[in-house]
Amino acid sequence: MAGTDSGRPSIYPTLLYADAKSALRQLADAFGFTEASVYEDEEGKVVHAELVQGNGAVMLGSKGTGSRFDEAMKSAGPTGVYVVVDDVDAHHQRAVDHGAEILMPPTDQDYGSRDYMARDVEGNIWSFGTYAPETRV
Repeated sequence: MAGTDSGRPSIYPTLLYADAKSALRQLADAFGFTEASVYEDEEGKVVHAELVQGNGAVMLGSKGTGSRFDEAMKSAGPTGVYVVVDDVDAHHQRAVDHGAEILMPPTDQDYGSRDYMARDVEGNIWSFGTYAPETRV
């Protein structure tokens, strides 16, 4: 199985938004992501962006670009993404303070995690919690 030993994540959830600029603002302001790079076309539409959170990252772009990925995503459903955070309650409060739609408040799970769930501006489901899956098999 191919992978990377560079310390970079080897899996990047990738999402497309009708209004990628609004999504970038919400992910940064409400969910604490940091913009690593944003590429726009001549009309100012986000064609590709990378945001980081801890040692993970997510890529996103705008719907309607006509790219192969854009075409494939037309018949796909909303995406769910899980992000590990150290302080679930503080992270949740930040999301609430920025008006994020909370689907589940911070909850202690039977398997030892504390997590909460929110919906972004275009319906994708984001879960934030303390559970960090083991990646070495």
